[in-house]
Amino acid sequence: MSKIQRAILSVTDKSGLVDFARKLAELNVEMVSTGGTAKLLRDSGIAVKDISELTGFPEMLDGRVKTLHPKVHGGILYRRADSGHHAAVAEHDIPAIDMVVVNLYAFEKTAAKPGVRFEELIENIDIGGPSMIRSAAKNFQDVAVVTSPSDYSAIAEEMKCSGGALSQETKWRLAQKAFATTAAYDSAIASTLQRVGGDFELRPVESKSAELKPTLGFPQTLKLSFQKVADLRYGENPHQKAAMYADGSGTGVANARQVQGKELSYNNMVDLQAAWDLAQEFDEPVCAIIKHTNPCGAATGKTLAEAYVRALECDPISAFGGVIGVNRTVDTEAANAMAKLFLEVIAAPAFEEEAKAVFASKKNLRLVEVPAGQHNWVLKNISGGLLVQDSDLHRLVEADLKVVSKRPPTAEEKRALLFAWKVCKHVKSNAIVYARQDARDGQTVGVGAGQMSRVDSCKLGAMKAQLPLQGTVAASDAFFPFPDGVEEIAKAGATAIIQHGGSVRDQEVIEAADRLGLAMMFTGVRHFRH
Repeated sequence: MSKIQRAILSVTDKSGLVDFARKLAELNVEMVSTGGTAKLLRDSGIAVKDISELTGFPEMLDGRVKTLHPKVHGGILYRRADSGHHAAVAEHDIPAIDMVVVNLYAFEKTAAKPGVRFEELIENIDIGGPSMIRSAAKNFQDVAVVTSPSDYSAIAEEMKCSGGALSQETKWRLAQKAFATTAAYDSAIASTLQRVGGDFELRPVESKSAELKPTLGFPQTLKLSFQKVADLRYGENPHQKAAMYADGSGTGVANARQVQGKELSYNNMVDLQAAWDLAQEFDEPVCAIIKHTNPCGAATGKTLAEAYVRALECDPISAFGGVIGVNRTVDTEAANAMAKLFLEVIAAPAFEEEAKAVFASKKNLRLVEVPAGQHNWVLKNISGGLLVQDSDLHRLVEADLKVVSKRPPTAEEKRALLFAWKVCKHVKSNAIVYARQDARDGQTVGVGAGQMSRVDSCKLGAMKAQLPLQGTVAASDAFFPFPDGVEEIAKAGATAIIQHGGSVRDQEVIEAADRLGLAMMFTGVRHFRH
């Protein structure tokens, strides 16, 4: 094993870099660096050469050209055991580069930003970084390529124990990881740019004005790139293996930070996503309690604690062992209320330190902080392929609503109907949600989910109700094929219904509502969830 004597460091993610560079310096590794990486190292008191000192050429074109030079790639790519290569690098005074420490521009995070400009996206396509990574990975017998801060500690320790060298096994493992990194990066770029329309006006870069406009439809070739975040204990059942992958955006459930509790399971993650999605429907404080991906209770409140108590009232039996999603930082008041019930996971934007202290005695309870972000596509595997669809991000506006009954809903009924509609969107089809609302806040009363007939969902939602049904409203995720569902809802005590409309028997259904004194609104939008 030959000693590593010179390294190039050029990273976007600078976590752990200073400590790693110090360890390289202790092993007398000469370090060459670029731009912000070089500045960070110098500011930290670590000796480093600028890339221009190596190449004899300045960084130029706003940093687009800095490492694309024969003295960089020649020093990486030449085979140490090849006498012809030795002669060539000696003739052109190309020094050997034994280690490449590079991670790439955050293209995926940039692409995930709302309203990102086209020019910004293009400028976040890294050229020099992937080139150096691929060169080093190709010549892995002689060069170590480091693409992840998670590898810094083990590499430094191995070099310390071996007098500054790395084994061939380590270099090969790093090369495999490097090629996977560049493949995923290129895939992310290709997939993103295939979704960008060409109907923008190219302007000078300094204007920064052309916005990304997605094309209609889906790419002919779907390129997906995900990095493994964790191996899970098992899948839906103990005999099934499972793992979790992230898309690199740094947002959403896959990139959540667990601050307490035992390992998350596959089923936990599925329920966590359902809870988080429902919580994001609301602007006011809301709590969603999920069991097997369906809400067994959801409510808004003046505070998060109030929302939780109201959500729990809907179905306290089913809530046992549930997963909670909220859209506010969990404070001490909410934590004290939630801590009284056995729960599997609580997902929130953040937890106050005092709230964490309340939960500390519940060692198995998972507390998960979810970074803001939404998934724009839904993927489902089928044998031999995938189904892909847009995420259901539709939100009702006043123009969507059409009163079809003789009696219009009262102001209070209308508020309750809109609350029920938001919840119903997150209930498995066929879905019926009974709800009520006071002057400010909404609360589910009964949830009928996943039934083979809509009328059975109407019956089930009423049967599950623990709170009075009289004076509630009902939401249906799709139209009523027959009047019998409306009749069941009226029998339960509800006074108004919100539904999609569009059945060939709409008139019969409307007549049933009028006969029973119910107000009914059509949305023109269906929210099936299979």
